[in-house]
Amino acid sequence: MKIRNLSIAGALAVILVATGCGKEGTPGGSAAGACGPPAPLPVANGINLADSPTFARIRGRGHVVVGVKADQPGLAYKDASGNRCGFDVEIARLMSAGLGFDPGSIEYKEIPSANREAAIQAGEVDYYVGSYTINDKRKEQISFAGPYIIAGQSLLVRKDEKDITGKDTLKGKKVCSATGTTSIQRVRDMGLTEPGNIVEFKTGSECVSQLLDGKVDTNTTDDAILKGYAAASPDELKLVGETFSEEKYGIGLALSDKPLREAMNDVLAKAGADGTWQKLYDSTLGKSGIPAVPPAPERY
Repeated sequence: MKIRNLSIAGALAVILVATGCGKEGTPGGSAAGACGPPAPLPVANGINLADSPTFARIRGRGHVVVGVKADQPGLAYKDASGNRCGFDVEIARLMSAGLGFDPGSIEYKEIPSANREAAIQAGEVDYYVGSYTINDKRKEQISFAGPYIIAGQSLLVRKDEKDITGKDTLKGKKVCSATGTTSIQRVRDMGLTEPGNIVEFKTGSECVSQLLDGKVDTNTTDDAILKGYAAASPDELKLVGETFSEEKYGIGLALSDKPLREAMNDVLAKAGADGTWQKLYDSTLGKSGIPAVPPAPERY
């Protein structure tokens, strides 16, 4: 187990370098896997969302509180020094700057997937950015700005795996994903494997450890996440099959706060038009070789 945990740590270090978060070639390797400096983002002036209770709370506090993940290389990762990097983190910073608050003052809270809606409803976080798929069921509890990127569900397997070639070959196989995600629910809804073969953990990185240990047969979640792990351990892991969903990642916020949602969509639309979104993507996930373009926000 220790060997596998070290393998995951090494994988994270490698992909952080690959995604531009690390200090490539640092002598001695002490800084390998460390997040680099965040992208500079201008802070907006004169923002006032008079009818937004969340904005009033932020203004009273003087900084935003953002829910994030910390174990997804290229998307949202926290290094050994406590620094954070990845595309989701950059989107969280973009929102803070666009609302008029220094992104350097953000207070981050790590919230597991299963607890995201509860954290937003309780006001524990002002908004959440963390591979958060927009769907109608969630929109009954919270609202979403965005999408800010579109991914698709895929399968990560060990390099020597020959039986699993796509979603229709999962019968009899142990399938792992993070608790509360749309990915594991889709496996259930589509009956891709038997209920007793579904394995859930709080985080996706735990599933990768289980996969490397041979305790599960595949880890399923969005390709944007899995390609990071596969690229980090090319001799041990690979992706198989076609994607079998369309995952629109949104920024989760309070259900009743339409003024904040509209303001965030304005920030996303501007970032897509002026090239800021592309710069943030290219400096993080884009260095994995996976191209992407900014999606238009869906206003409702």
